[in-house]
Amino acid sequence: MQRSQTAFVILGILGIHDDQSGYEIRKTIQQTVGFFWGESFGQIYPTLKRLAADGLIVPSKSSSQARSRRQEYSITSAGRGVLKDWLAVPYRDDPPRDEFLLKLFFGVEAAPEVSVAHIRKFQEKNRNMLATLLQLEPLARAHSSNQRGFPFWMLTLKYGEAHMRASLEWCDRALAMLAGSETSQVPSPQAPESIPIPGKS
Repeated sequence: MQRSQTAFVILGILGIHDDQSGYEIRKTIQQTVGFFWGESFGQIYPTLKRLAADGLIVPSKSSSQARSRRQEYSITSAGRGVLKDWLAVPYRDDPPRDEFLLKLFFGVEAAPEVSVAHIRKFQEKNRNMLATLLQLEPLARAHSSNQRGFPFWMLTLKYGEAHMRASLEWCDRALAMLAGSETSQVPSPQAPESIPIPGKS
């Protein structure tokens, strides 16, 4: 049976932390994979029911009275097997959909200050994200360094840091280019009809 990506996210989260409610799974996603994986939170509860019906997770109960009203779940050995099988499959190289880059590509049709404003917004977003990731690293080392998944969590964190730094460096160059300080290095724009189209001669 083909499963949604949400199912594998839930199995992965429960593989790290057992006895989590839907609310706690959502919160864990936001604090971990949510930095690079946009999850549809409206799918969490329906997916939990399907995974439980398939025997991949089981309802469990926390000993804490404060959490006793919430239905919690744990991953089963079958669920862990499905998760391992999915991890072994090559990842899907889906084409990205980045509206920022799309608008920048067609920026010649807008006033110059429009693209500059988009880049500055992108720059601020990435600056804030880098600051957040840099704050997370010492916290992760202090609280999670003894867990089996720690090296892999650090790999994703370091990737995020490197990506943000590269994006910020690009922002500086892009703003300088649009300001005219590097216009001598910018190739003359082609007319739309002269852009080669694959499959056409």
